[in-house]
Amino acid sequence: MSTTTTDQTPPHDSSADTTHRPWSILFLLGAAQFMVVLDITVVNVALPSIEAALDFTAEDLEWVVTIYVLFTGGLLLLGGRLADRFDRRLVFLSGLSLFTAASLASGLAPSPAALIAARAAQGLGAALLTPAALSIVTTTYTGSQLAKALSAWGAIGSAGAAVGVLLGGVLTTALSWEWIFLVNVPVGVAAFALTLRLIPAARPSAGGRRLDLPGAVTVVAGLMVLVYALDGTSDHGWGSARTLLLLALAAGLLAIFALVERASRQPLLPPATWRHRSLVSSGAVVLGVTGILVGVFFLNSLYMQHVLDASALETGLGFLPLALSIGLAAQVASRLMPRTGTRTLVVGGLLLVAAGAAILAGAPDEASYPAHLLPGFLVLGVGMGFVFPGAAVTALSHVPAEEAGLASGFIATSHELGAALGVAVLAAIAATAGDITTLTGIAAGYEDGFIAAAGIAAALGAIALWRVPSVRPPQGAAAAAH
Repeated sequence: MSTTTTDQTPPHDSSADTTHRPWSILFLLGAAQFMVVLDITVVNVALPSIEAALDFTAEDLEWVVTIYVLFTGGLLLLGGRLADRFDRRLVFLSGLSLFTAASLASGLAPSPAALIAARAAQGLGAALLTPAALSIVTTTYTGSQLAKALSAWGAIGSAGAAVGVLLGGVLTTALSWEWIFLVNVPVGVAAFALTLRLIPAARPSAGGRRLDLPGAVTVVAGLMVLVYALDGTSDHGWGSARTLLLLALAAGLLAIFALVERASRQPLLPPATWRHRSLVSSGAVVLGVTGILVGVFFLNSLYMQHVLDASALETGLGFLPLALSIGLAAQVASRLMPRTGTRTLVVGGLLLVAAGAAILAGAPDEASYPAHLLPGFLVLGVGMGFVFPGAAVTALSHVPAEEAGLASGFIATSHELGAALGVAVLAAIAATAGDITTLTGIAAGYEDGFIAAAGIAAALGAIALWRVPSVRPPQGAAAAAH
């Protein structure tokens, strides 16, 4: 779903080094990253099958998605620090091994608890794999090769999202839900063997760096408690003592994280980061829009298969227009940006996202996909395709070159945490609106969930109009897409 970089500057001058290096390394690392991206969307289509097979409660089903992106996003910056401090290949192989083993455990999980634990391990593996892989890319290629490699890396996010929704439907229908995880195992094993052959070991950075483990633990713990509090609102209510105490505990843990970061000599997120207006405002937009996007996948997977009685394959095909419209709109946005500026695209895109969510909220109980869901998907997709590249360019526009890696990691973390919190919030609102174990309850929850999504997008649009600066990149400059 996203990419990141470490905050290490390549140890050579890329403009001076013209050595041509084989593309096989990029293909190998890209295949591994593709698995990580794929595992966000591939799961959504299989959720009803997982729910029935493992006897998940409707309220706990969201954890299959949430725990993965929560661990990935919460530990992504720590993974980047590890890649800086130790041998990048070793960190990559460690993450790949854990991700592959956890994929096997997910496919063989006998219970909800086992699957959620395996998905958490997958997220930890992804948090190690992703920054190490991109660090290898940026230190392997130089000059025009590096530009091409980074463009290809950025395309993996959009391709993974589109292929994920379709592959999830194909595997669940043709085989079973277990294969959405088991398919990673042969790919992971092959990637491990090829890594040992193609990528040389690297020396750890001179001097080393302290690892901010307390910061990593407190931020993940705080976010998990927050999601757990939201998860229980359907049974206990938003104003219950349980919910309020858990929200207070989450706030306390996140406050401790802020204090730890302020006191740490090598913080995951230096306090100075918050002084970059363009970066922080764009990160907030990315977090909110990614939350809406993954919430769309989650709620519509349940709605299409339970209410519209669509198969897993039909659901996967139904999501393709959404995924493809994001990619196409992002290409249009890249061409418009030098003339319109980024703020116009971000604000306009958020208004389209709000309109698309409102269209979905208006879907009746007896909806049809072409008349009621497809128009909403297309409007949402175009809006998100405008927002993501506009926010990415704005985020990095006023950041010094020596902090570009940290800024990229900040935006990537916003993607992942947005996915986790988006599912948690929209699922909690949907569950509060009605009993999501019945068709009537799912339909009622679906409506309230998308009313909330429309409100969130409109609020983000107002914030973006106020806080997001307008940047006009030069003609021909590439804009990063989601």
